[in-house]
Amino acid sequence: MSNDTKRSLRTILQTLVAIAIILPSVVDAAGIPSALPWVAGALATAGGMARVMALPGVQAILPGWLRTDQPQR
Repeated sequence: MSNDTKRSLRTILQTLVAIAIILPSVVDAAGIPSALPWVAGALATAGGMARVMALPGVQAILPGWLRTDQPQR
C-alpha cells in the first residue's frame, strides 16, 4: 500500500473519530443554528489526532496499514 493511500486512510479515520466525539453535542444543540463551533471542534480534534498518530511511539503500535514510517527496531 502506498504512503499516499495510508495517509488518506489515516485522515479518514481521524476525521471519523473527531466527528464521533462531538456528535452528541451536535445532537444536543440541534435546535441552535450556530454549527460553526462544532465544525471547528471536529477539525481541532482531527488535527490533534494527526499529531498524536505521527509520534514514533504511536506509529509503533498502529497496524501496518496505518503506519507511514517503519518502526525503529
